[in-house]
Amino acid sequence: MLQPAEIDTSEALTERQQAVLDAALRLLVEEGDNLTMTAVARRASCSKETLYKWFGDRDGLLTATVQWQASKVRVAAIDRERLDIGSLTASLDRFASDWLKVISSDTSIALNRVAVSHAGSGKDDLGAIVLQNGRFALAKRLKPVLEAGRQAGLLDFEDAETAFRTFFGLVGRDVQIRLLLGDRVESTEAAIGGDARRATQQFLALFGANNRLQSP
Repeated sequence: MLQPAEIDTSEALTERQQAVLDAALRLLVEEGDNLTMTAVARRASCSKETLYKWFGDRDGLLTATVQWQASKVRVAAIDRERLDIGSLTASLDRFASDWLKVISSDTSIALNRVAVSHAGSGKDDLGAIVLQNGRFALAKRLKPVLEAGRQAGLLDFEDAETAFRTFFGLVGRDVQIRLLLGDRVESTEAAIGGDARRATQQFLALFGANNRLQSP
């Protein structure tokens, strides 16, 4: 398999490449399993040669679409020297809110449904692509923030992966599985913001250093 181009952040993508990936995501919503390079080229009004040049092959294109979706989950920049509970909370809130917006979108639901249906089928590596460039990539992005919080004496945990999984679980709850099964979960700006803040506060209650010091 050809290796996809290294374009795993929104900043590295041209506007034209972003438009092509958006077209691919719309096709996934409409056609699911039937996504082809020919269909994407037709929808995006570009040549298949251009698609192969940019993304390598179908798996490369799928990888880039997952990376494009994951890039929308931002981690606010922090100053390690001046990190306080306010800036840490803001960073966690932003991550949680962005992730909930992404997983609630029609495109992410369609992408994950296809990935789940392909898992273990041998059709392609979409399941692994979603894990590596979605959940695992997000962990790599947020763990340094958690580590910085621990170094600043704001968080208390032994293992960053365990702390991340806890936060991820508090944010996602049962939302993603309900969406995949067709449930109508409220995903307004206000509902998502409230859920994000609630998850952050619950996480800080579990791993906040001051809270732990006060525990019996």
